[in-house]
Amino acid sequence: MEQIQENKMGTMPMGRLIASMAMPAIISMLIQALYNIIDSIFVAQIGQEALLSVSLAFPLQILQIAVAVGTGVGLNSLISRRLGEGEHEAAGRAASHGIVLAGISGLVFLLLAIFITKPYFHAFTNDPVVFAGGVTYTHIAIGLSVFCMISISAEKCVQATGNMVMPMLQNLAGAITNIILDPILIFGLLGAPKLGIAGAAIATVIGQSVSMVIGLIVLLHKKHAFTVTLRHFRMRAHTVREIYQVGIPSIVMQAIASIMVTGMNAILNPLSTMAVSVLGVYFKLQSFVFMPVFGLTQGAMPVMGYNFGARNRHRLQGAYRITFIAAFCIMLAGTVLFWAAPQELLRMFNATDEMFAVGVPALRLISLSFVGAAFGIVNSTVFQAVGHGVSSLIVSVARQLFVILPVAFVLARLGGLTVVWLAFPVAEIVSCLLSFWLLARIYHREIKPLDAPQIGE
Repeated sequence: MEQIQENKMGTMPMGRLIASMAMPAIISMLIQALYNIIDSIFVAQIGQEALLSVSLAFPLQILQIAVAVGTGVGLNSLISRRLGEGEHEAAGRAASHGIVLAGISGLVFLLLAIFITKPYFHAFTNDPVVFAGGVTYTHIAIGLSVFCMISISAEKCVQATGNMVMPMLQNLAGAITNIILDPILIFGLLGAPKLGIAGAAIATVIGQSVSMVIGLIVLLHKKHAFTVTLRHFRMRAHTVREIYQVGIPSIVMQAIASIMVTGMNAILNPLSTMAVSVLGVYFKLQSFVFMPVFGLTQGAMPVMGYNFGARNRHRLQGAYRITFIAAFCIMLAGTVLFWAAPQELLRMFNATDEMFAVGVPALRLISLSFVGAAFGIVNSTVFQAVGHGVSSLIVSVARQLFVILPVAFVLARLGGLTVVWLAFPVAEIVSCLLSFWLLARIYHREIKPLDAPQIGE
């Protein structure tokens, strides 16, 4: 039974394989997007100051998620490639390292939360309510992020085997826990204390803890194509290097988003503090569009990595083609939604007239970048699947640091809030061109020479 599960990535018809691998991950990501949005919706009911606190904390959350997901991406890529090569013991060793590295990362973020939170919020606000709320939320959500770290590593290890259902159930349990606890702890329902913004952070941590426990049970006690052993664990520099060869570029690539959001907050804050809140709301809303695409690529990456390791170019190309078409359709639908119903989207966040005035044009202009993002995200998945995480990093740095921030700075000076949001689609055009060039190089050098038999088509 284990052998069949392993081999399906090299034998099952590609359309059915991508669908079976991606749908659980898409559902999982939609659930994740749902509870991220619900969290902010409940916080917005406390007041606009609370929403601004969470928006200012968002770059720190991006940084924490960047380390967790980046390590997981490195694990997923390494494990799937080793399974494609038939190296089951090496795959199990990688998974064991991933859990330990996640725990170490969680301890690092505990220290960061203790020492950098107050200086960070002092740099962005003088409002005592916003400051207190942001510090409280960050101390809890970031300081106790070890549960999130381990949960994501366990999830990525299981996904690398081709099992996408259990990670979906793992995320579902955590999300449902968070959604249930949010109103209870924020507003003091059912006899619970009224904790306000602290309640939102506590609900998030408890949800992540539930997800972690389920993920570890599945990883350590269910049968897989590899065995995870933490007893008598010994850290191997070679395995760590292989994980982070893909993982560090992915971490940096996502951490750059934290720098980008921080930079955008600095550009927007002098123009309008409401624009900072709108940017935070946008990132919550766009997760409904981007998360399904990320779920799609989560399902596709093990397939791509497995068939690259098995030297099957035909199936690797088939996986890319199907993944891109699906991602394009999702992003196009997202663009239509943001243009057709921006008021309805903002109304969920207790929007004021000022938020409508700033937010409606913002959502419409930023969403022009969605379709181009589909191409970049799928290409990034290929880069990571074949062990070229640096290429993903190059594209991300170019888009988020060398284009978005400088263009936004110039547009803010020339046209103010009316045009500053155009920095997003401009950056996407540049990243698409760069991504295409890098993909062409990798294809001609490493993918085109693959000559394995075409199996299962």
